[in-house]
Amino acid sequence: MTVVEARSGAAGTGEADEPRRLKWRPSPADRVFRGVARGAGATVLLVALLVGSFLAYRAVTALKVVRWSFFTTKQWEPDPVSGSFGIAAVVPGTVIIAGIAIVLAVPVAVGTALYICEYAPRRMRRMLVTLVDMMAAVPSVVYGLFGVFLLQPNIIHLSRWIATYLGWIPIFEVADYDTTNPLSSITVFTASSFVAGTVVAMMVTPIICSISREVFSQAPIGEREGAYALGGTRWGMIRTVVLPYGRGGVIGGSMLGLGRALGETIAVYMIISPVFDIQWHVLQTGAISVSSLIALRYGDSADFAVSALMAAGLALFVMTLLVNFAASIVIGRSRSGAGT
Repeated sequence: MTVVEARSGAAGTGEADEPRRLKWRPSPADRVFRGVARGAGATVLLVALLVGSFLAYRAVTALKVVRWSFFTTKQWEPDPVSGSFGIAAVVPGTVIIAGIAIVLAVPVAVGTALYICEYAPRRMRRMLVTLVDMMAAVPSVVYGLFGVFLLQPNIIHLSRWIATYLGWIPIFEVADYDTTNPLSSITVFTASSFVAGTVVAMMVTPIICSISREVFSQAPIGEREGAYALGGTRWGMIRTVVLPYGRGGVIGGSMLGLGRALGETIAVYMIISPVFDIQWHVLQTGAISVSSLIALRYGDSADFAVSALMAAGLALFVMTLLVNFAASIVIGRSRSGAGT
């Protein structure tokens, strides 16, 4: 209930002004809406709390055996006696694949959002928005099939070109491949982090594009017209008005896409060749992620191995939660456009 204090008094009488309280009482519809909104918010928090609590409860058995070595061990051989398992390899692999996806997706998503908002004819905008939103609704397994049977056979030629001309950069180096020999087998480039990251980039691009488009469309009309009035071109207006206004939204959308990329399972599982080691060479065969590890080992795991997988899932849950929280904060601060 909102209370507003107002002071009133007779002018020139010398009498002390007395505060007058204005009270507003919400209508029944307002009270119902407020209750429903609070209930929905509480339900979301409760579900997240239950998921985290369930993972932590199931992971206790494995974590009691390995303790802190869970974060420093690269092998994955869950055993209650030896305790030789950890996420030191799968977490970096998850971050590498997600990082590749974000690097590839952000320029495409931002460019698409700018085209829809600033360049596309009015009659095409609704169709383009619908197509972008439909991409977000495509199941992960479809992207995985596309990556395995269509994308990978063609993108390995790009991987070979990158390794040939940019192989002096450590992350693009490919072991046991002679770039000077045209007969060298190119199968060394299959099932790599680069291929998996490219497929994941296709999956997170609609998310980043949708958020960027909404933020760009809210750029102040007055500032747009002011830029044109000063003789600016359309690109000049975009560079000085639209992009600074939507910078926070682009960053927040990219972080939300990163949260999706960190947790992607089926598409990555269908593409990569699991290697329980930190694979810094992104073009070379072999990669691993937390989600693909769980999908790979869950079916044939005993009780203790399942507990170890739950511990890995808990680590992924915490990572994704932190990224999404940070993205929500950035998006919330960028909506006012106060920094423009």
